[in-house]
Amino acid sequence: MTTTELDPKSPATGPESSAGAVDPAPASFVVNVPGLADADLEPETLDPEQIVSGDPVVTGKVLWESPDGSQIRGIWQITPGVVTDTEANELFVVVSGRATIEVEGGQVLEVGPGDACVLREGDRTRWTVHETLRKAYHISL
Repeated sequence: MTTTELDPKSPATGPESSAGAVDPAPASFVVNVPGLADADLEPETLDPEQIVSGDPVVTGKVLWESPDGSQIRGIWQITPGVVTDTEANELFVVVSGRATIEVEGGQVLEVGPGDACVLREGDRTRWTVHETLRKAYHISL
C-alpha cells in the first residue's frame, strides 16, 4: 500500500472532485499522519479563556467535510499545556504524544499512541497535554 500525497483538491484525498464539485463522501485514501510535516498543519485559534496553564499551540488540517458540515475528518495537534473544552461527538486515534483528559463529572482518560477515544457531544473536558499530541479524528456535529 502506498501513501497518497495530501492534496486537498485531489479526488483521492480531499473534498473536491476534478470538476470542482463537493463529493458526498471522499474516495478511499491513505494519509501518513505521523509523517505529515508540522508545516502542513494550519494554525487554529484557541480561545485564551480555554487556557488553564502553559502556552499551548493548536494546529490541524481538515481532510474532508461533508457538504452540510455535519461530518468532519482530519488531523489535530496541540503542544503541552492545560486547556478546557466542550466536546463534539468525536472518535479519534492518538498518533503521537500523551495527554490526560478529565471529563467533568466522569472519567479521567489517559491517552497515548495507538489509543482510540470517544468523546460525547457536550462533555466538558480539561486536557493536560504532557507531550505534543497529534490525533486523527472524525467529528459528527
